[in-house]
Amino acid sequence: RAYAACAGIVGAAVLGHGLIDWLPAWLFLRVIVGLGMMCQYMVIESWLNEQAEAKQRGLVFSGYMIASYLGLVLGQLILVLHPGLGLELLMLVALCFALCLVPVALTRRIHPAALHPAPMEPRFFIKRVPQSLSTVLGAGLIVGSFYGLAPLYASQQGLSTEQVGLFMGSCIFAGLVVQWPLGWLSDRYDRALLIRCFALCLAVAALPLAIMTEVPLEVLFIAGFLCSLVQFCLYPLAVAFSNDHVEGDRRVSLTAMLLVTYGVGASIGPLAAGVLMKLFGSQMLYAFFSFFALVLVWRIRPKAVTNLHVVDDAPLHHVAMPDSMSSSPLVAALDPRVDEQVVQEQMHNPVEPEPEPEPEPEQQPESDPATDEPEDPDAGREQSFTEARP
Repeated sequence: RAYAACAGIVGAAVLGHGLIDWLPAWLFLRVIVGLGMMCQYMVIESWLNEQAEAKQRGLVFSGYMIASYLGLVLGQLILVLHPGLGLELLMLVALCFALCLVPVALTRRIHPAALHPAPMEPRFFIKRVPQSLSTVLGAGLIVGSFYGLAPLYASQQGLSTEQVGLFMGSCIFAGLVVQWPLGWLSDRYDRALLIRCFALCLAVAALPLAIMTEVPLEVLFIAGFLCSLVQFCLYPLAVAFSNDHVEGDRRVSLTAMLLVTYGVGASIGPLAAGVLMKLFGSQMLYAFFSFFALVLVWRIRPKAVTNLHVVDDAPLHHVAMPDSMSSSPLVAALDPRVDEQVVQEQMHNPVEPEPEPEPEPEQQPESDPATDEPEDPDAGREQSFTEARP
């Protein structure tokens, strides 16, 4: 019911953009869309966790990641097929939210058990995994700015609507392609060193787009693809690095902490980069990427990793992560690095045991008619639960 209600609310909010041409109203509608979609992600992740057996969680998690990336890519390619920026696109988005109700309405599966995120422990994680949190914050700043402002950057470079869709689709597709070689590297080399190397590569790859005010089309697509190959590596590496230094019973809380940190960066990034683009030109978007990549190069120091709290089975097997813009804190229930028992203990709502009924009172013996005591009118009548003493 929550999924269906949110789909209806989001669909109405999307169509509301076509009825009102007022920026404050659009901001309010965007907040409604974001809240509704987050609720839908939480229901989907609860459902997947309910239906997936413990041995299948890794496979389900990978499928979830692929579906998230492909959905983002196909959404961009719609602009290639329909370049007109009219009300038809809003109607198409609302149509998608209406169609997403069909599988839920037709399923015969049971309703998923309610899940809830584990409480965060910010002070503990800031002390335990500060470099991972710094990387996640930097990734949020960069990727959030990319999603919010890269279409504007491409448009100001003279690209048509179809070309903007192709540019964004190719960049997001790079994030999907890089996950498998990234996993191979992450399982074989020091993850702090990899984060630093990828951050340096991002700073170098973004430099041509940060310097050139007018970029040739071929250079724009190649440099944009290379930047995306690297920028979508930072968050999965930071997650893997942090899991190596946190005990199994805290990994559910760790997932929530990482997502919140990422969300803070993804909220601040477009605002800051947008101001820079307005003041100094569109190329400041990739200058913003290059600057924060260099900040990560300075901040992430493999020699500063003490390994005092590294877990016994580290390094844990690298898990390809779905884009963090397309998941909720409940995604920890699908992460194969999180023990199933921990998920059951920390994320499932506790079920209160039903009170046991009190034993029925013994049958009172029938009164002797020869005695003068009056007969009890309730004698022999079974005592109901409502009458039973609490």
